[in-house]
Amino acid sequence: MRHPRACWRVLRLLLHVLRGLWVVALRFPRLSPDQQQAHVQAWSLGLLVCAGVRLELRGRPPEAGPVLLVANHLSWLDIPVLHAARYCRFISKSDVQDWPIVGTLATAAGTLYIRRESRRDALRMVVSMQDALMAGEVLAVFPEGTTGDGRRLLPFHANLLQAALEVHAPVQPVGLRFVDSASGATSHAPSFFGDETLLGSVWRTLSAPGITAVVHFGEPEHAQGRDRRAWSEALQAAVDGLRRT
Repeated sequence: MRHPRACWRVLRLLLHVLRGLWVVALRFPRLSPDQQQAHVQAWSLGLLVCAGVRLELRGRPPEAGPVLLVANHLSWLDIPVLHAARYCRFISKSDVQDWPIVGTLATAAGTLYIRRESRRDALRMVVSMQDALMAGEVLAVFPEGTTGDGRRLLPFHANLLQAALEVHAPVQPVGLRFVDSASGATSHAPSFFGDETLLGSVWRTLSAPGITAVVHFGEPEHAQGRDRRAWSEALQAAVDGLRRT
């Protein structure tokens, strides 16, 4: 049953992506920012349905900004999962902007891009994040910088907290986990790390009998006098605890 199920989900997913591109091209220019955000969240929820992924929320998503969400990074599904849980603007590497289809959708969703190899661009990104936080927006980052295997967290990049430090904005830890819907055991089907290919990860996800994406929101916290390195270590410990429960 796995291959027929996966093929059906692939077809639904392709149609859903095409519909998203149509909305971005023809309807987004006429929508208010709030309406655009609602569309992004609804589209992300629809993508999860097409992929056979159920969403389970724990804790309380932020009702409004300013706040910076920090989460562990497991899969290509993480961004739509977080968008489905609560609309937010992601910080992403600049390469994504040029990816076919994905770049168009990511840009429409409000993604902020950074060239990681450029120190000057990193400084520009801090300013852009500060402006967004001062405007009351909800931002999201994956401080590990890449996807992990889900068994342990990679070290957090503390520099991603600089904007929140500068404007005294709270940071909210978020734990992500994928589980088998039937057994409740951790599922590594959506994982995308090491030598794995994106297509392989997508196919495993679509072939799985049923996956639940668990998004566990912790309590927002301020720096309280900590420098970004100490704060980063505390947030890493918080995310590690949330992803296990």
